[in-house]
Amino acid sequence: MAARHEWMQHHEKKTAEQYDVYFRNFEPDLYDPMLWATTAKKAGMKYFVITTKHHEGFCLWDSALTDFKAPQAPQCRRDLLTPMVSAFRSQGLRTGFYHSLIDWRHPDFIVDVMHPQRGEDLRALNRNRRQERYYDYLHGQVRELLTQFGLIDLLWFDFSYPPKAPGADRMDFTLGKGREAWNSEQLLEIVRELQPHVLVNDRLDLAGFLSGGDFKTPEQVQPRRWIEVDETPVVWEACQTFCDSWGYHRNEPPWRDSTNIIQSLIDSVSKGGNFMLNVGPDARGRFDPRSLNILEEIGQWMDLHERAITGCTQAPSCFPTPADCRLTYNPERHRLYIHLFSYPYKMLHLDGAAFRERVEYAQFLHDGSEVVIGLDEWHGNQVKLDPDELVLTLPLQRPTPTVPVIELILK
Repeated sequence: MAARHEWMQHHEKKTAEQYDVYFRNFEPDLYDPMLWATTAKKAGMKYFVITTKHHEGFCLWDSALTDFKAPQAPQCRRDLLTPMVSAFRSQGLRTGFYHSLIDWRHPDFIVDVMHPQRGEDLRALNRNRRQERYYDYLHGQVRELLTQFGLIDLLWFDFSYPPKAPGADRMDFTLGKGREAWNSEQLLEIVRELQPHVLVNDRLDLAGFLSGGDFKTPEQVQPRRWIEVDETPVVWEACQTFCDSWGYHRNEPPWRDSTNIIQSLIDSVSKGGNFMLNVGPDARGRFDPRSLNILEEIGQWMDLHERAITGCTQAPSCFPTPADCRLTYNPERHRLYIHLFSYPYKMLHLDGAAFRERVEYAQFLHDGSEVVIGLDEWHGNQVKLDPDELVLTLPLQRPTPTVPVIELILK
């Protein structure tokens, strides 16, 4: 509703009483979860992750543990999460829940350096607060989410920020919060007990591999290579937005275009990762028209190029990546995909014996048209090729897709 960043309460140091104006007037009268779900499916998405509760503490479902929830908002008066889960499942998408570990609303959450009331008398504010009562509430809500909505595929907890100063007491929750503040060990035990198959992210601040979770979550960055933990490649997911905000931000420029986002998707897959794209709906429950336009363009590209993304991963190291390109590889079909971020003039040079020895056939993926392997004699006489080099002859006119893709069928 504020339409100026999802951390607005923090940035503007609004009290819970001041923030209540949004609770009293929240009226998502145009909310259509089926439209959200079909839009996501048309864009090529395979799962969704919805913010069940963000840092301000407002809940989308009918939690028995709080009145700060959509069914109690005077102009809303309904559970928004249940129909969303049903709609997305009806379109074949997997279910994921984002849930904030932070809660600026709860009366037992220790006011700290990140809290909207930071800078006030913390001793007075925290006199009657007990963090253990808060984490019992947190655990109770996670139990609700894992028992009331059927099979959950992914849990995205956000986030831990333990004190970083040398010698700082981790148990001083005014300086920051980590695993002790959430009782993360017990929280993870609850998750594994209730739904042992669920994928959990890496933000619980637990010691050991992936902080007790299953995948890494680089946020608003694009990794340079496959992410490793203890020199071991791990499951990872880039999480990014259309702009800088996750929530609806009416006046925020600039927005990324579809080409940039498609290239980020391709780049993630080329490094063994996955890609999550955020869509921040407005206060009436609509997707921003800018979001819809970009999602439609992404969907048009995915319609023709999905098999270069879904089921694909980083190419074997024996296939060097050509300049201004990315490679993705489907290990089941033994197909290699060259994504042309920049379209070369007439020929694409592929270095390495693996290309020359293993490529049987080449075609543009968008229309299945052959890409000729090798050069005609006239061009070949002018270009000195390495013995292990393979050259693809390209049409002079660049194909129309946002990012053209060449599919190599391997022997």
